[in-house]
Amino acid sequence: MTDDKRLAALAQLASRVLGTREFTVAPASSDASFRRYFRITVGEKSWIGMDAPPEKEELAPFVRIAQRFAALGLHVPEVLGCDLGAGLALLTDLGRIPYLSRLGHATADRLYGDALGALIVLQTGTFSEPGFLPPYDETLLRREMELFPEWYLRGYLKHLVTADERRLLDCAFRNLSESALCQPQVWVHRDYHSRNLLVNTVHNPGILDFQDAVRGPITYDLVSLLKDCYVAWPRERVVDWVKGYCQLARESGLHQCEDEAVFIEWFDRMGIQRHLKVAGIFARLYLRDGKSGYLRDLPLTMHYLREATALYPDLEDLHAFLLTLPGAP
Repeated sequence: MTDDKRLAALAQLASRVLGTREFTVAPASSDASFRRYFRITVGEKSWIGMDAPPEKEELAPFVRIAQRFAALGLHVPEVLGCDLGAGLALLTDLGRIPYLSRLGHATADRLYGDALGALIVLQTGTFSEPGFLPPYDETLLRREMELFPEWYLRGYLKHLVTADERRLLDCAFRNLSESALCQPQVWVHRDYHSRNLLVNTVHNPGILDFQDAVRGPITYDLVSLLKDCYVAWPRERVVDWVKGYCQLARESGLHQCEDEAVFIEWFDRMGIQRHLKVAGIFARLYLRDGKSGYLRDLPLTMHYLREATALYPDLEDLHAFLLTLPGAP
């Protein structure tokens, strides 16, 4: 089905659910996946139409997880109608203001406070149904990190990985996987950052893009939020937020780690795993999908990698390798 036919089918779905054909349809946002989103408007009211081509994206996990997260009390879109086979859905509209557009030194504590509170709610879902989400296991962790040599090194930088470098990467990947798997395993949104959180005056934040959720390391979503690839903060401020979250999560029964330094190390090592993956994804979006806009976010992503690998002696070889990569931003 062509994009135009898919848009027409989405409009038909909206017409059936809303009981009218008198609406306007306009692009709502861009996405790093194959999904498309449209804002469907009738007067002052609006809804979101999701187009997830079934040969590229599976809609059922989104619907299933949306219902489960809403039951926890999270502010996620309600699915008003869908055609799972066609990959089309009509959702409630959580607003137009992403966290990214409102985060600043004066607003960060309040906005992150709301987001961290919602994250605690999400993670405590683990207690009621631990097997609801698939595991973020060693295979998946490793597959994600392999995006770095495949798409960033070989694809984007045109760097041919030597045998010694391959051994270095293998050792680092094992180290990072072990750190991730030794952490308490909780429900993980997996893309909990400033472009997927919407500012709401009531029940803040609105939460989007959770269809890839898994059960994995407690610090993963914390990294996504506080070491966001689209906005940066001084490390001292990030560490203060991490310490506050560590205490809140411990009081909520999500972990029993009494040593803040251990929790911060979990956070740092999880960040290295995530940013290796993200560097590979940004390169792939450019090389495979023609989406060059993500290249502007590579310098911050690489900065995070160099900053975190410098903190731990067992990662000094990886740190040195990242410093010497020719052409790296």
